[in-house]
Amino acid sequence: MGYRTIKTAIGAGLAIWIASLLDLEFASFAAIIVIMCIEKTKKRTLHSIQKKFFASLLSLLLGSICFELLGYHPIVLTLFILLFVPVLLKARIQEGFVTSMVVILHIYTVKEANLENLLNELYIIFIGIGIALLVNSIMPSFKKEIEKYKMKIENKFSVILHQFSILLKDNEQKWDGKELIEVENILNQAKNIAIQEVENHLLRKENNDYYYLEMREDQLGILKQMAAILRIVSSSELDIKQRGMLAAIFLNISQHVDSGDTTIALKLLEEYEESIRETELPKTREEFEIRANLFYLNFEIKNYLIIKKNIFNRSKLSS
Repeated sequence: MGYRTIKTAIGAGLAIWIASLLDLEFASFAAIIVIMCIEKTKKRTLHSIQKKFFASLLSLLLGSICFELLGYHPIVLTLFILLFVPVLLKARIQEGFVTSMVVILHIYTVKEANLENLLNELYIIFIGIGIALLVNSIMPSFKKEIEKYKMKIENKFSVILHQFSILLKDNEQKWDGKELIEVENILNQAKNIAIQEVENHLLRKENNDYYYLEMREDQLGILKQMAAILRIVSSSELDIKQRGMLAAIFLNISQHVDSGDTTIALKLLEEYEESIRETELPKTREEFEIRANLFYLNFEIKNYLIIKKNIFNRSKLSS
């Protein structure tokens, strides 16, 4: 049984109990409001409540005037709905249509839009949205779950980068790249959880976990691009010095995926670039193409590290 189901059940029962204590007519409607307002996160619940509340007030006002002037007749109800729906759409509160219709049908049932009946509906609405806010203010933390996802992502990144190193060192090695697909699925699952965590903190504008996942998503895009180039490089049997150097860099990065310190890796890249400048120009077309691809890999892995460095620096500033 889900956490949301338990809260909905408790909230619905509590709303009916309070409405019955106050001897309100249509007390069960308070429970319906609770059921319809409780969402997965605090932010979504608040938005749902706002739309349903304003839609219900609007229906009470316009519906009461309409019925009092034209009479309590099915044709009048039909005309009211036909005219009311465009108003909700214009106000962008169409999600409150069902609750607003129930409210006005109560007035239609008693056939009198006096102060007592209007207050009765308002009390029920306030009880329903009040209980919905109360029970949904208690939300579980997804921090531990997100941390588990982060560990899975870092493990996959480590495997991918280690595989890059192997491909550069041994042209006979084969790799199907399944880890790229697996880590993308993990990232999508983690982002869904992180979004819920963000929406459960109404006053918090930043969420480091979400920024972290966006960083990994950007890095994954770079890894996918590098994987295609690495397949071309690894298919060549040419013995080029820079292949071994770049393989060592990938190996180092694979061993420090969970660290925010990119100093050593960036230093190794500087040495690698210096080696490129000191090396003689390629003598064959094949050597030129392989070295050009190696230079591209150097460019992309530097971007990978810079993205990581920036996000970890941002986390330090916001913490």
